[in-house]
Amino acid sequence: MSLPGHTALRLALERARAPQAVRPPPAPPLAPPASAPPLPPSPVPRPPRPAADAAPAPRKPRRSSAPLPRRASVRVTDLQDLAAIARHLRAEQARLEAEEKARREAAARREAERQQFSRAVGPVTRLRERNLARLRPPLPPPLPVQHALDEQRVLQESISDDFDVSTLLDTDDQLSFRRPGIGVEVTRRLRAGHWSIQRQLDLHGLRVDEAREALGAFIRTAHKNGIRCVRVVHGKGLGSPGKSPVLKSRVQRWLVQKHEVLAFVQARPVDGGAGALLVLLQPVGGRPR
Repeated sequence: MSLPGHTALRLALERARAPQAVRPPPAPPLAPPASAPPLPPSPVPRPPRPAADAAPAPRKPRRSSAPLPRRASVRVTDLQDLAAIARHLRAEQARLEAEEKARREAAARREAERQQFSRAVGPVTRLRERNLARLRPPLPPPLPVQHALDEQRVLQESISDDFDVSTLLDTDDQLSFRRPGIGVEVTRRLRAGHWSIQRQLDLHGLRVDEAREALGAFIRTAHKNGIRCVRVVHGKGLGSPGKSPVLKSRVQRWLVQKHEVLAFVQARPVDGGAGALLVLLQPVGGRPR
């Protein structure tokens, strides 16, 4: 008996369970009588020819695809064959389940790899417009505020050679100077050496422009460092043409224009005499003492 796989298995199981009936032996074939003559073969009827004017019969469409393959047949003879078929079916079912499980696991791994970046980044906010980012507005260019303040201060502290200092000096033989509000006792104490000399500037050998810049920087630095009393040596002019001091009057004019200077007097003979000036600077953030 040759049947498809599952159908053959089912029929074989049913036949194995049912009792086998006793079949009668087959009857011998009947022989024709000897006296009867053999009959002639009957003629085969031919199909009628179609008429000339009759329409031809429609042809059946040919199959474009190949016929489906037939399932392999299984021959079952006893119960051992049934047990082998059952084991084969169980193995085939296990193989199919294993392939399906492997396919699901591979799909899960691919999905996990595809979502790995999203899990690492976390929640994101979609932009309203694509390919555009919210950039901070550009900062304005920096303004050189400190440079401007320094230039303004230099202009305010600039020293002029055309400044008339004669009306500001005291009418004594040493031509001392004191700011408005500063008493006469301040110049007297300065001349007497009440304040010790803390810094000194020597202008010997400098030209007028160099001496002016050096004096301005010296007074500014001394006041910033909290110095109260300094000495400025301008010379007596013994080596200049005409034997007259060139820088003496200019130094007096420059010192009057410096707001850090409270007063100045001619130095004592031991401190330089007519070739130097003792300068009293105002204290930083306080009133003169």
